[in-house]
Parts: sequence; structure tokens; C-alpha cells
Amino acid sequence: MPGPLHGLRIIEFAGLGPGPFACMMLADHGATVIRIERPGGTQGGPESDTTTDILLRSRKRIAIDMKSASGIAVLRDLIATADGLVEGFRPGVMERLGLGPDDMLALNPKLVYGRMTGWGQTGPYAPMAGHDINYIALSGALHAFGRKGEKPTPPINMMGDFGGGAMMLAFGMVSALLHVQRGGDGTVIDAAMTDGSALLMSMIYSFHGQGWWQDERGVNMLDTGAHFYDVYETRDGKFISLGPIEPQFYAKMLALTGLADDPAMQPQNDTAKWDDMRDRLARVIALKTRGEWDAVMVGSDACYAPVLSLTEAPAHPHNRARETFLTAGGVKQPAPAPRYSTIATTQPEMADGHTHTREILAQLGYSETLIKETLAQGGVS
Repeated sequence: MPGPLHGLRIIEFAGLGPGPFACMMLADHGATVIRIERPGGTQGGPESDTTTDILLRSRKRIAIDMKSASGIAVLRDLIATADGLVEGFRPGVMERLGLGPDDMLALNPKLVYGRMTGWGQTGPYAPMAGHDINYIALSGALHAFGRKGEKPTPPINMMGDFGGGAMMLAFGMVSALLHVQRGGDGTVIDAAMTDGSALLMSMIYSFHGQGWWQDERGVNMLDTGAHFYDVYETRDGKFISLGPIEPQFYAKMLALTGLADDPAMQPQNDTAKWDDMRDRLARVIALKTRGEWDAVMVGSDACYAPVLSLTEAPAHPHNRARETFLTAGGVKQPAPAPRYSTIATTQPEMADGHTHTREILAQLGYSETLIKETLAQGGVS
């Protein structure tokens, strides 16, 4: 069967990073996503970049001049027949174009209007420029990433852009689309990366409130404070990850590393001894290569995995068995996730560098004559 979002049409206004990722998720799961691009090339790079940009896979593309009357007319026709819309401009930009939520919901009362920004549509920071690092700084998330005694370390842009922004927007879109299908009205989604990254920290805020998570980096169980939840360097300069939190798994790790009889390694949760136990464990791990530790650990309950590079991960036997990565358009990329038992995700298709303008206009009901007239006016291409 086709994907769970099959039959839904989403209008995506071209942007960078998190917006395309949210729309990639919707397309991966069966929605028809029509990407509105600038004439002469998509936002974020020259036209040729679209053929290798994984985030732009599985889309229909049309270039529209949003400053032209003919372009706006086509855009309004698209939005009038759409189930959802996604935009990531600063607050007020869509309103100035005459495409704000009030106007578009008047045009299409069942529309789900998704807005994603860093600071949100309201609040004193809303008009300011920013990036992932700023948004997760304000939510308290960035403070938690890093080792003891060191400055905060940004987790690239996974926490704000993609976790707190794109995934929250995708979830919000699907939730609101379900609401509409059950008879509800269209709505506006205000997806702010500050809000989303704060929400992702819910467990840590809970632990802190309960009194057993210190408001300090690198001294807690999950932030590299614990010796049994950390990354270790091997003899060949590579790394492995260990995470045996439960006592039975910790015992298995000690047995496989030869430390089961070391009394200094027994008080697993004695935080005062974590640094000493980390040093002892690090010295043992450094005696073998990563491959040698694979031979010792894989198949056990020691909560172990090798730390793989971006080049290595697609070739790993587990990822190959699950087809976690695939190749489309000559580009190696992560496969759609999650999986379903009885319905299929969309087989990714990379952009070919061309728009689908005629096809899109025909689906709107434009006659061949009207398509030619519209193209001649120059508002779309």
C-alpha cells in the first residue's frame, strides 16, 4: 500500500535545512510536496546542487516570482487546493506578500499552515536573526552539552534545527492534518526551535527537578560524567561507545574488559570515583584496536557499539541488513524512517535539475492554452 500520507498535498516554500527536512519527512511518507522556488534556482545554492541535496528528494518543483501578479495567481491556486503549507521566513514576511495565515485560511479554510522559526512568531526575540546555536542556548539545552570543566559544545545543528524545529513541525503538521480529516478547521502551527529544543530536554528538566541531575556539564550519568556512559579511544586511534547503565550489563562489560576482579571498578554509581574508574577503563580500551573490541563485545549485552564515521556507517553489516541507507540518483543517503508493516514509504527520487511546472499546472486544471499563457507572462517557470 502507498505511504500513510498518500493523497495529501503540501506546499513548501523553499528554505534551508530544517524546512526542507520537515518536508522531506512528509514526502518520504507519501505526501505530494510541491516546492516553491525562486526563478533561476532554488534557495541555498545553484541549480546543480539540487541533484545531490538529500533534503530535497521526492518533490515536485515549480519556480514562482512572488513579486509578479501572474506568479501570485498561480500560488493562490496551488494553496487553494492544498492540504498544508510550510514556510520558514521571519515573522511578517508572508503577510507582506499577501500570503499570511489570515488570507490563506480565508482562501482555504481547511488549510494547515505550518510556520517554523528559531524564536517563534511572538516574543521579544522574534524579529531577531539567529541560528541553531542561539536557539538551543536560550532553551537551556546547549548548557548541558560538553565535558566537565569545558565550555558548552554544540551538537552540530541536530538539537535546534532538526530535532526541535523540523521534527516538531512534521509532527505538528500530521497532527493538524488528522484534526482536519476528522472534521476540524484549518489552523496555524507556530513551531519555534526554542520551544522544541526545550521540549526535547523534558527528561533532563525532570531529573533536575527531582534533584539528581546537577546543573553542571559532564558530571551526570548521561553527559559523560559516568565512566560507563562514554566514548573511549582504541589502540588504532578510533573510538568505541559504552553505555551499560543497568548493573547486569555493567557486570558484563567488566567481564569482557577483564576488569571484573578489580575492586576499584565495583561501586558503579559512586560518583566520587567515576573519574578514577574512567581512567582505568580507558587504559584497558587503549590496549586493543576497534576491530578487536568488536570481536570481543559484539553479540553481548555490554551495551557496546563502534563509533563509525559517515563513510563507514552505510557499510556496517547491521545497517546493510536493515537497509538503513540506500542509493538514489547516485547519492548514498539515509532511507526513510520509521518503517511500517503493511504500508510503504516513498522510494526516494533525487531532483533532476528541472522544474515540474507544466505537470503542476495541469493538475490544477489549467488547459494547455492557459498553461502557455501563464508561462508567457513570466511569473512561473
